Amino acid sequence: MAEPIANSMIGIMNYLSPAGSLADEAACKALEDAILNCLLAHKVYVVLDLERVSLLGGRALEIMLEANTKLTHNGGYLKYTNPTTLVKDILVVTGLGDHTALNTASFGELHSVGEDFTVRPNLKLGQILLEMGVVTESRLEEAMHLQASTNKRMGKILVSNGSISENDLLTALSQQLRIPYISLRTGLYEISATNLISRDVIRRLEVLPMFKVHDTLILATTDPHAIPALDEIQGITGFKLRLVLAKREDILKYQLDAYSGNDLSTELVENMATDIELVEQAQSDYTHIDEMAGSSPVITLVNGLIQRAVRDGASDIHIESGRNRSFVRFRIDGVLYEVLSTRADLHPAIVSRLKVMANLDIAERRLPQDGRMQVTTQGRSVDLRFSSLSGIYGEKVVLRVLDKNNSILDVEKLGMNTSNLATLKKLLGRSYGLILVTGPTGSGKTTTLYASINQLKSIEKNIVTIEDPVEYQLDIINQNQVNEAIGLPFAKMLKHVLRQDPDIIMVGEIRDRETAEIAVQAALTGHLVLSTLHTNDAVGALSRMTDMGVEPYLLSSALAGVVAQRLVRGVCPACKTTYLPPPELAHKYHWPDGARLTKGKGCPACYDSGYRGRLGIHEIIESTDGLQQLMAKNPSKAELQAFTVAEGYKTLFDDGIQRALEGRTTIEEVARVIHAG
Repeated sequence: MAEPIANSMIGIMNYLSPAGSLADEAACKALEDAILNCLLAHKVYVVLDLERVSLLGGRALEIMLEANTKLTHNGGYLKYTNPTTLVKDILVVTGLGDHTALNTASFGELHSVGEDFTVRPNLKLGQILLEMGVVTESRLEEAMHLQASTNKRMGKILVSNGSISENDLLTALSQQLRIPYISLRTGLYEISATNLISRDVIRRLEVLPMFKVHDTLILATTDPHAIPALDEIQGITGFKLRLVLAKREDILKYQLDAYSGNDLSTELVENMATDIELVEQAQSDYTHIDEMAGSSPVITLVNGLIQRAVRDGASDIHIESGRNRSFVRFRIDGVLYEVLSTRADLHPAIVSRLKVMANLDIAERRLPQDGRMQVTTQGRSVDLRFSSLSGIYGEKVVLRVLDKNNSILDVEKLGMNTSNLATLKKLLGRSYGLILVTGPTGSGKTTTLYASINQLKSIEKNIVTIEDPVEYQLDIINQNQVNEAIGLPFAKMLKHVLRQDPDIIMVGEIRDRETAEIAVQAALTGHLVLSTLHTNDAVGALSRMTDMGVEPYLLSSALAGVVAQRLVRGVCPACKTTYLPPPELAHKYHWPDGARLTKGKGCPACYDSGYRGRLGIHEIIESTDGLQQLMAKNPSKAELQAFTVAEGYKTLFDDGIQRALEGRTTIEEVARVIHAG
């Protein structure tokens, strides 16, 4: 039931103060009745106070337009004031006001763009981009020459060759064409509007219907000059069009949400699931989650969380209950972000749904449980590892997201600098020896191992892996999973693998003395062995192996090299900006004059962190005659470090500083990761 609309008089002006969402039928009827009562009482100067309004729908916007017409006809007006940020953006995109007008009580007019979307083209795009300072005259001239020979649009040429970002282009187009450019989000589109056009059409045309107001359809697009696409939409709907500019990535992202077929409350979930399927382990067939979604809001909520986590590149989903609320957080680029808060009474239902998907016991709520599930969403196959742990307010669930489409199985794409990549390839080219990849948990060691194995795989070689668990399945590789429960740990399985005539062995992790000794013996007897260790740097791996009990003279003969690595967050490309470093910092690291650093200002694309995506920083120590002679003497870690400095090896910090100078990450991020490691 709609909340009553507060009504007050200040002088001759009648203030109406609705509350909550003006997107449902009852709330719109209450607004319409309140304005009608003002007309019947001859109160023709009406001000809508929107401070308590969380959302506007197309019907509410129509009521506001109709009311303005009636009140104006009777010598009055309808104005509005105090809109929230979301409501203000809705008014702007629908043409009912602009940012200047909305700072005061005023009323706009819905202008239909239709075919006349090139409004006031008095400035050329190149001129606007020059004034914005995002492109140089030389790059602009190059683009003009390409434009003459290819007939492509200037903006697309500049974006494709990296001269400007999509954000720069859309900002300039907004100024040139007087079309709003906004950041799409939940609430800035209405399901009833998106349903006017089929999913296939909007995916093909890369547009998003946002609102329908009378005979005008508000449409988000990246290309306001796409006449055939706009004509097609007008032909399908029969409506005039008002265009809004938005990023292609955002449009595709919210297409998925808008066409989920469910209209859940925004309190439950910000983004809803679409093409997600659960692969039933027992029958190995596909169950269409979309068909089940209508039966339970909780099913739709869980599907939506998984779909959004995959889309946003989350590595883990944390679902935990507090005293009064249930919270969902995503780990993105190594940092947790809260994405959803729901009522506490929904938490047990969410946990039960996940247990059903993972084939676990939903009645057991005291003991920890582990399981796995596989889903397909957006055409991608994703494995989810389930882990539950009982707490004082209920069970906490963590889902590890293993997106096979995001796996890096190519050493060329590990992000190594040219020197380190050449050294790694040299190590992988050896016929025998031990290669160790080291770093803390979550530093990308397993990814490096998989990429290395993928580089080595050949029909002429027998490659065997021992993993816990097997994360990614590779062709023509014999992959095996350890099972402590049945007495099959790493060491025992490694003994059996050596009887399988292997050429190359990958051991997921060296955890104990027995495994370490067998791995070293395998390397000495003509096998190439790759494995990981949890140490902070490369020389730490050498000390750890001897601490485990491996004889120094054996390790010196077996070792091929050590790769130490970390993952640092990259600067968000959507909001990056450059600046001159402080003189004392430039002097400390001997940077050349004019060196510039990059940082992100924070935007919706990066959860306001300034970072998006991650890249690796590395240090590689190759086993040389000098290092072998030193290791045979059982040196201390300090002696090993002194040797690497004397030999001129680049450290993790050196590599990180170089990446910061390249504009790919920040000094602060490198310091954070190295210090944390």
